[in-house]
Formats: sequence, C-alpha cells, structure tokens
Amino acid sequence: MTKYHPLKELSLARLREFLREPEAVFWTYGFPLLLAVGLGIAFRNRPVEKIYVDVAEHERATEIAQVLKQDPGMVVEVHGEQECRDHLRLGKSSLVVIPGAVVTYVFDPSRPESELAHQRVDDVLQRAAGRQDPLRIKEKLVTEPGARYIDFLVPGLLGMNLMGGGMWGVGFVIVDMRVKKLLKRLVATPMKRTDFLWSVIGSRLVFTIPELAVILGSGVLFFGVAVQGNPVSIVLLCLVGAISFSGLGLLVACRAQRIETVSGLMNLIMLPMWLLSGIFFSSDRFPDSLQPLVQALPLTQLNNALRAVILEGAPLTSQFWRLLILAAWGGIPFVLALRWFRWN
Repeated sequence: MTKYHPLKELSLARLREFLREPEAVFWTYGFPLLLAVGLGIAFRNRPVEKIYVDVAEHERATEIAQVLKQDPGMVVEVHGEQECRDHLRLGKSSLVVIPGAVVTYVFDPSRPESELAHQRVDDVLQRAAGRQDPLRIKEKLVTEPGARYIDFLVPGLLGMNLMGGGMWGVGFVIVDMRVKKLLKRLVATPMKRTDFLWSVIGSRLVFTIPELAVILGSGVLFFGVAVQGNPVSIVLLCLVGAISFSGLGLLVACRAQRIETVSGLMNLIMLPMWLLSGIFFSSDRFPDSLQPLVQALPLTQLNNALRAVILEGAPLTSQFWRLLILAAWGGIPFVLALRWFRWN
C-alpha cells in the first residue's frame, strides 16, 4: 500500500474544501440549529390562549359579562350587536353572545377557536344558571418532557437535515466538480471510481456526528428534550440514514451535466418527503390510500425510527425493517451510480 492512498487523500481533500466554505458550514450546522430553536420557541408549552367574547348590548348584557369574566381564560366586552358581528367577522373575537329569552351564540364553526369559545361560554353560563353535572370528574394536567411538540419536532429536524446533507452534500458537490472540469483531471490519476465515490460519501459521514450533536444537543439544552435511547443506537441510526441519502445523491449526480439539472432533480426527490414523511406532523394523518407511498419513503422510516429510539428508548434491533428499507434506498442507488457514473 502506498503512502498516499486515493481514498484517504480524496476524503481529506473533501473535508478541507468543506471547512473552507463558510456558507456550507452554516447550512449544515447553523441553519438546523436556528430552525430548531425558532420552532421550539414558537411551539413551546404555554398556557391556553385567551378567548375573546363579545356580548351584545341588552338589559342582561352586564350580568352575562360578569358571569363570563369569572373564567380567567376569557376576555369579555360589551358592544352593540352590529359592532360585535364586525369584531367576529374581522377575527377580533371568537364568539358573540346575544342575550334574550333565548341566549344566542353567533360563531364560525370552521374556526377552531370559535368552536372552543362556544363550548366554554355555554358551559360557564349553564353552570351559573344552576346546571349540575351528573358525573363527577377529576382533571390531571400533564406537561412532561416527551409528550410535547418540541419533543416530536427535534427527531424530524434531524432526519430532514440528514436528507438534505446527504443529497446536497454529495450530489451537488459531484456535479459542481464536473462543471469545473475537476473530474476530468481525476481521470488521469491512478484512482478507482469506487475510491472517489466512497471518499465523497465518507467525507459526508464525518459531519454526521457534529450534526447530530448540534440538533439533538440544542433540543436537550434549550428545551429539555428527554433522550431515552442508547446514544450508540442513535449514532448508528443516523449513519445508516446518512448513507441512504448519500446513495440517492450519488445516483442523481452520476450523469448530470449542469447545476440546474441536479438541483431540479434533488428538489423533485426531496419535495415529497418534505410533505409526506412526518417532519413537522405525524405521517399517520394522511389518508390510508396514501400510506403505501408514505411508508415507502426513506425519510418516513428514518423519522419513525429516530422517534422510536430517541423518545421511546426502543432498541435498534426493533427497527430492523426500517433499517432494511433505508439500506435498500442507499445500496441500490449506489450500485446503479457506480455503473452509470461518468467523469465528464
């Protein structure tokens, strides 16, 4: 074995190129961190928002308003009936109460906050009128880590970043080198095609661990995300995901001649996964007719496996079928890319 092995030297060259590009470093580490922090703040646990209710002017308006104000979650004002309806139309209030022999509720059932206001206001007024509930209940509020939206979101952001890094960090780089005629120069070197392709994938895998540390670490540090799984299992799962998307990136870039071409192809592949693979909300919300497609996507399986391992503490062996699907999405494209790859 020579002192300068092609795979080693190509991998080191890719690492140096990456570290010398501030934009690439930002989009790999800075952007996911800002996204996680921003969404975490936006969807943090917080008290239920105030319900805005207008009561139309009537001889009983003040009485009804005082009853409703006993609920600390309501903001109640008395206005003329037309002004109340204008407030409702403009979204300044969620419900209008019109007193009379029969109390009338005016609200928009298509607005969730209006439906909630309807139920809350009716409950308060019925209790004040002497209604007694036949069933005794007890409430227990739960805000434990692991059941919040931010806990659901962080693994999805991690999967999304692994997808973007694998596709853009591999596919875009190869086409950029082809456009700059760098690949033609490498043809003249004593190097195998497999050495070059593995060096691109290998340099991408090196950055997987820092990405995991930045995204998952920010979730734990800033929002108290509870990591229940084995750290080794999480790292291995991320590496499998990174390899899977790197294989797709290689396939997309194996013959593309222009930056515009590879950009369009990668966006075409990633867009369905952005929408369907459960990054920001559960993929189970899609209809049953779409589930075969949704479950066949690699990002869906990666996100589900990450949430199972990170949030539920599931062992890596329990994710065997998901790992198998990810391996297929990475292995088959790599073999095809190796066969179809062109230097120029």
